Amino acid sequence: MRILGLDYGSVTVGVAVSDPMGITAQALETIERPAENKLRRTLARIEALVQEYQVEKIILGFPKNMNNTVGERAEKALEFKGQLERRIGLPVIMWDERLTTVAADRTLMESGVRRENRKKVIDQIAAVFILQGYLDSAAGGTVTAGE
Repeated sequence: MRILGLDYGSVTVGVAVSDPMGITAQALETIERPAENKLRRTLARIEALVQEYQVEKIILGFPKNMNNTVGERAEKALEFKGQLERRIGLPVIMWDERLTTVAADRTLMESGVRRENRKKVIDQIAAVFILQGYLDSAAGGTVTAGE
């Protein structure tokens, strides 16, 4: 069973996928769109990836505020969740993504990736962190909230 991980941003969506055993997450791609409200092609691309990788579940980053409140970005992620569920028909689980982009940037910096190259893959790496966090939690039997 493969699981798709998504880092939903204002103009990009980072995408990661699990291995068939659901143990590790790998970066796939960054989906770009011309404007924040232009989602038709983004949803179509995610639908194609779901079919290609035979995905059974989607983990969507939930960008809560540091004080655990739900702000504007988190509200937009919840709206995107609804659109994904309607279009694709798979369960979409919201996963706390606080600091994943910061961690992804730090990882890329420590790996010696130049700033201009980090911009191209940071959303993918953040999606990997989101998905890997979920996979690790599920392996430990601690995934209950949100499912």
